[in-house]
Amino acid sequence: MKVARGPGELDRRPRAVALGTFDGVHLGHRRILDAALAAAPGLAPTVVTFWPHPRIVLGNEVGLLTTLERRLELLAAAGLEETLVVEFTPELAQMEPAIFADELLRPLGAELVVAGTDFRFGRGRAGDLEALERLGFDVRPVELLPGVSSTAIRALLREGRVEEAAQALGRAPEVEGVVVSGDARGGTLGYPTANLAVERELLVPAYGIYAGSADEHRAAISIGTNPHYGGHERRVEAFLLDFEGDLYGKRLIVQLWRRLREERAFSSEEELVAQISRDVESARAAEPPV
Repeated sequence: MKVARGPGELDRRPRAVALGTFDGVHLGHRRILDAALAAAPGLAPTVVTFWPHPRIVLGNEVGLLTTLERRLELLAAAGLEETLVVEFTPELAQMEPAIFADELLRPLGAELVVAGTDFRFGRGRAGDLEALERLGFDVRPVELLPGVSSTAIRALLREGRVEEAAQALGRAPEVEGVVVSGDARGGTLGYPTANLAVERELLVPAYGIYAGSADEHRAAISIGTNPHYGGHERRVEAFLLDFEGDLYGKRLIVQLWRRLREERAFSSEEELVAQISRDVESARAAEPPV
């Protein structure tokens, strides 16, 4: 997929533009993308998305479902061939609809604009699809899926309800990070883990032990502070089943299939190892939620 950072980096040609932030690229987003893909022949399906997240720029804490890199991968997997990533700034937040259209949409050759019915932009969020229609664009509003939104998915993940989140996402929820060195305690216990450095803006689900996968291997995943050893710093650690190799420095996407239990301290290291063994077997038997 071709990714542009400005309208001038894409050829001007007739386009069907899917417009939105698309954090998580969930099933509701997929309906918007599919509508752009199904547009009239001759219109190139194109995504216009925003980074950083508009709510973060406006001073809110969000907890992103995906990095920009992962968002672009998911958009490409949905079948979109070109994406314009628009830098969201306070100035963009104050932009009038006509200027938004003239500076971002018309230079692309946008003829059809597809977005969710709740899409808003510009000063006081006064810009909407009706405004774009008045400006001469063919507009296709896409009805929201009940209960499916990035906000609702974030709430589920904060409670560790990963299976319900997966139903809204259309895939297992993920935690992404770069593998860094940790305490190396897992290796001494017989279960070496990949310790993820997760970007500060990303949402990390509720503390606990999860079954899932990473790097095409089933995995037992720990999210939390490792209370058995009196830890205080949040860690995201994955034990990849039947894996041998070096993951240090590698970007790793960890899927969370099922929450197995809460994290806790144990009366002895032997009890801890026995529980880890049971967690690993649960991860071996687990199935993806969708």
